[in-house]
Amino acid sequence: MTGEVSAGEASAGDAAAKKVVIVGAGPAGIAAADALRAAGHAGEILIFGEERHTPYDRPPLSKQILAGTWLPEKAQLRTSEELAAADVTLHLSARVASVDVDAHQVTLESGEQVAYDALILASGVTARQLPFGHHLDGVHVMRTLDDALALQTNLETAQHLAVIGAGFLGAEVAAVARSLGKEVTMIDPLELPMQNVVGDEVGSMIADLHRHHGVNLELGHGVTSIEDNLGRATGVTLDDGRTVSADAILVAVGARPAVDWLQSSSVPLTVPKEPGAGGVRCDSSGRATDDVWAIGDVAAWWDPTQKRYVRVEHRQTANEHARSCARDILGLTPTPTMTVPYFWSDQYDIKLRSFGFPSRHAGFHVVEGALGDRKFVAVYTDESDRIVGIIGAGMFKAMNWWRQQVLDRQVLGEALLEKQGS
Repeated sequence: MTGEVSAGEASAGDAAAKKVVIVGAGPAGIAAADALRAAGHAGEILIFGEERHTPYDRPPLSKQILAGTWLPEKAQLRTSEELAAADVTLHLSARVASVDVDAHQVTLESGEQVAYDALILASGVTARQLPFGHHLDGVHVMRTLDDALALQTNLETAQHLAVIGAGFLGAEVAAVARSLGKEVTMIDPLELPMQNVVGDEVGSMIADLHRHHGVNLELGHGVTSIEDNLGRATGVTLDDGRTVSADAILVAVGARPAVDWLQSSSVPLTVPKEPGAGGVRCDSSGRATDDVWAIGDVAAWWDPTQKRYVRVEHRQTANEHARSCARDILGLTPTPTMTVPYFWSDQYDIKLRSFGFPSRHAGFHVVEGALGDRKFVAVYTDESDRIVGIIGAGMFKAMNWWRQQVLDRQVLGEALLEKQGS
């Protein structure tokens, strides 16, 4: 009959008109808004971000922004005008303090309450801190644009930077500081930079790279205190009693999911069993609980292939999460997501790229090029000799081929035979 609407059409129409609240104005939150509009969502979209800046990308913070080769505007993801044109309402300097799942509303730190039909948690991660020293001038973390600008300002006058933590972030900042002519000491309890992720072989290559560029490496040592003079940091004390003088200090000891504001809610959280775990527990489409989804760094999605919750802190994963969640919110079939991380790291004149799950405890095999030339592709294998991750530098075409072997969970021997025949 003319004018009648089927139940399925009515349901789809209701879904498309939902009021969606997104907590987090970073790349994941912006990807969620984009994905909703692309999937046909016509309802209200509100994004709440606790920072004062319009949404920006984070990888340039420890590289181009810190080095001063980019102005902050170049890292911007969307202007306020662009978001308004997409009918997305952005609230800056607006921290969400809690969520009431039953009442379908969030409460801002200001006390304002905002109702939602669907809630997307994209609150990301926060920088881990040491139990001491962060109140001192000259002690920094690196997570936000303001963090990067504060360290950049400090480095205008500082002569010696101490980097506590030799992971990706610490190594990248050390490289930038050396390019600015600063003395740099990099400190880590592990014996090699980035050792837990890339293993001993690549870790040794990275250590040699930094030594070649004049970085003082204090590896195998922890920090017991930060020295100060009248409220200003002057150095760090190592666990063997020695003091490293420094007039700028970066604490780069990892990150943790930003879930403190969810502790009193019924949103399910995973219990971390290893460093870097934790986050909002979701099913394989990103749904955490009734009308609540989580995406990006804060989200631990169920991976049916690995039969565990997986939390991946990488941009590509956040984009995939956003597309899947948008479709689920609109009552469409969620797109399959790959919980397979991709990262890159710029250090001096080398760009390291990795795909999959490299690990210190996996098998390691250089399959093309040579580590000594800093132009190579290496693969990581599990106990069945299946390829679980790759890492390389300077061989982008070859990296793309080996990337597919990770996706196919190819056995290394079979992959080598195929490569030889291609």
